[in-house]
Amino acid sequence: MIDSFEKCIENHKLRKIGVQADLIKKELESSKYDLETAEFSLSNNNPKWATVQAYYSMFHTAKALVLSKGYREKSHKCLSIALESLFSGKIEAKHFSRLKDCMEMRHDADYGHIFSDVTAQELVIWAKEFLEVSEKIIGEIKVE
Repeated sequence: MIDSFEKCIENHKLRKIGVQADLIKKELESSKYDLETAEFSLSNNNPKWATVQAYYSMFHTAKALVLSKGYREKSHKCLSIALESLFSGKIEAKHFSRLKDCMEMRHDADYGHIFSDVTAQELVIWAKEFLEVSEKIIGEIKVE
């Protein structure tokens, strides 16, 4: 994983920017908004959009975490790599796997028209859990 992290930096898909509290806050707000809209989509029998929105909730949560370590990503894949590299041992491994799985399911929903109510419900639960865990971790980091 470290080699992949370094490769993301070398390819300018991940860069050190320092910790910026305003960006972290913005990403957490985006995550909450996407989670709320995913829940709304579920309640309105729209599992495709719930799937997409749940992924973007997780995406913005992951961005907030990576930003809390002073890095900014320029690709979804490098975001996933950075998250796992920076938070391995601090976050349960299931969250890394779920982000990757959700990324694939969002792709399937968007481009393959493959989605289901059951999967969308599960992804919304994953996004909510990931946000809760991440807010706790970010709250423990001193962000000026």
